[in-house]
Parts: sequence; structure tokens; C-alpha cells
Amino acid sequence: MQVSLESLGSLERRLTFSLPAENLETQVGGRLREIARDAKIKGFRPGKVPTKVIEQRFGAQVRAEILDGMLRESFSNAVREEKLQIAGNPRIEPAAEGGETLSYIATFEVVPDFGDIDVSKLQVLRHTADVTDTDIDAMIENLRLQRRTLTTVERPAQAGDVVELETWSQVGDERLPAEGAEYGSTQIGSESMFKPLEDAMIGVKAGDETVAEVEFPADWRAPQLAGQKASVHLKLNHVSEPVLPEVDAAFIKSFGVKSGDAEQFRNDIRTNLERELKGALMTRLRREVGEQLIAAYESVEMPPKLVENEARDMVWQTVEQARRQGRQIEAPADAHLNYMDAARKRVLVGLLVGEIARRNELRLEPKRVNETLRLIASTYEEPQQVIDLYRNDQQLMAGLQNRVMEEQVIDWIAERAQHTEQPLSFSEAIRPN
Repeated sequence: MQVSLESLGSLERRLTFSLPAENLETQVGGRLREIARDAKIKGFRPGKVPTKVIEQRFGAQVRAEILDGMLRESFSNAVREEKLQIAGNPRIEPAAEGGETLSYIATFEVVPDFGDIDVSKLQVLRHTADVTDTDIDAMIENLRLQRRTLTTVERPAQAGDVVELETWSQVGDERLPAEGAEYGSTQIGSESMFKPLEDAMIGVKAGDETVAEVEFPADWRAPQLAGQKASVHLKLNHVSEPVLPEVDAAFIKSFGVKSGDAEQFRNDIRTNLERELKGALMTRLRREVGEQLIAAYESVEMPPKLVENEARDMVWQTVEQARRQGRQIEAPADAHLNYMDAARKRVLVGLLVGEIARRNELRLEPKRVNETLRLIASTYEEPQQVIDLYRNDQQLMAGLQNRVMEEQVIDWIAERAQHTEQPLSFSEAIRPN
């Protein structure tokens, strides 16, 4: 195979290669003959469909599939021959057609030269945490809260009560809202409202009113109140006392523990919390290693088209997330420009992780893939169905394998870097940072 390589810039390349036209036609003919043996087409007996009919019905699709496979194989061979490290996907277009060969031009970007990658010079902070009995107790309490019932009380409100209320505020000469009141509900002590306002409700009965003199923080979520002194008028319309269920066999069974056994319930909770903790610690480690890699190699030029594509993908993810939340947002054509810096950092880390894996001949560990898949499946009611879904979907499995490989490399880097450990509680570890 003849190969011609040109440099279009510091990281962009153009590679011209060819493949024998005869090989394409031979493979297409062979595949069509295979189809003809089993094809069921109305009006013809199996195995007796004319070649012309098979060609008309399946020729274009078969030709496209075989050509795509030959292009991929020929391009991969050319890349190996030229000892290139590709960044992103190539754009392959026909250069010329006809005669004994089919010529194609592939335009692509290459991985930059990172020089010596010595991860032992990195300073990595590695967080550690464990699941304790106290964490399990807290989770059980949260589960009880989820199943709580509310009982109306006539006594004055106290901490822990759920109140329905209406409010309005006076800031200087301005009344907020200008007319009427705002209605809502809160649990006293939850701090879903401004804490001084929740505290002011304690001791107030349903139907009564109180006025709280408060000063809101400068970063308060309501701009008209931020940094302002206000007289907040509170009227409690209804006061309820939460009643939590007992942790009995019926309660335990409602969470899928068929035996209703308390110890098994706690063991299941521990398993779930440990899975959540493992993911949270890996997220922290991935961010920490990524930041160190960025700091060490931020001066290295990144493939511009790869960065732009990553930025556009980030825009799409933002729009898609908003759509799933029921919001419709329009992204202008140049929205990706706001993501270029973040995209460059993502690309930098991704290329470095890949290069470290290549240079050190790190290989995907099937055992780790299986463990991760089982962990993912364990969060569903029918784990085996989820496992089968991944096993039968190449795209899902490829995504899982990429995730596991990245985690392997991150662990490999952290183990060899200069690192210090910082212990955290479970709640601190899973808190987004």
C-alpha cells in the first residue's frame, strides 16, 4: 500500500493512502452470494433469487459496509506504518476513484509531544473515608424521614415541625411583594428558609402572626433582599408534627429485604454506602490528578479541532441536561467559545491519560470491568438484566471499558506520585466539591 504523509500544521496531518479496487469487488461479491443463499424475497424460492435482484436490494448497503471496514483497516495500517498517535477521529474522503486502486485522503490531528512524563513529580492529595455505624444510622433516619406522616397539632410550633405559612417583607419604604403575600411550607430547623426566620416561628401557633427583624446576607438568593435589613411578617396557617415509622420488619421489607431482618438491612445499606463512597473518592482523585496534570503540562499545545469539538459537546450536554429538567434553552452558534478553556483542560487530561497508558503498556483489567458492571447492576431491581444489556450493547460496553481504563490509569498515577492522605468523614467525602 502506498502512503503519503503531509504536515498541515504543528498537530494536523494529511495522509493519502489507497486500497485495491479488486479486493473491494471480491468481498462485495462474496457477501452478496452469502445473502443470496438465505434471502427470502417474495416471488422467489429461497436460494433462487436472481443475482441482479440481490444486487439491487442489498448491493449499496453491503458495498458501504465493506468499504467502511476496508478504509478503517487500511487507515490503521497506514497509521502504524508511519508510527502516528492519532488524536480524535479522522476525516476520510475519496481522492480519486477508478482503475485498479481507490485513493483516499485522511485529515486528522496527532497527540502532541509531552516529552518525559514523570508522574513521580506530581503532588497528589488523596482523600480517604470509611462507612461507619453512625453513617448507617443516619441513612436509616433519612429513610424514616422519607416515609414520615404528618399529624396536625394545636400547640405552638417547635423545631422539627412542618409549617405552612405566608410571608411578606418591609424593606425601608418598599413592601415585598407589593400586594398580598408569598405562600410556602418548610420544616423548622431544615434551614431551607433563612435560619433566623425559622427560629422566629418557634412558639407561634397556627393562625398567629409574628414579625422578625433580620438582615439578609449580601449573597442572598433574592436580589431585592440581599444585604438588606427587613421586617419579615410571618403568619402560620398550619402546624404539623412529623411522625416517623418504626424500624420494624414491615418497614425493612418495604426496602426489598424480604426477610425483614434488621442486620441484613444494615448490611445492604452498608454495601450501598460503600459503593457511593467508592465513586465519590474516585471522582475526587480524578479531579486531583487532573489538576496536577494540567498544572504540569498546561504549556503543551493541544489539537485545536479536538478542543473545539469537545467544547461543542459540552454545549450539547448543557442543553440536554436542561431539557431533561424541563427547561428549554437556546444555545447560540458561538456558545462553544465560552467552553474552550474547560474543553482544553479536558482534552489535555484525556490525552495525557491515554499517553501514560500507552507508554507504560497498561491494559484493561477484565476483572475490574466485571466488578464495576456488577456494582452498576446492583442498583437495579433486576441486576442480571442490566448485565445482559451491557454485554449485548457494544456502545454501552465500550463506554464502561473506557471509564474503567481511565480509573486504572488514575490509580496508577496516584500510586506513583508523591501523595498525602487526608481522611474525611463519609458525609464530607460524598459532598460535591
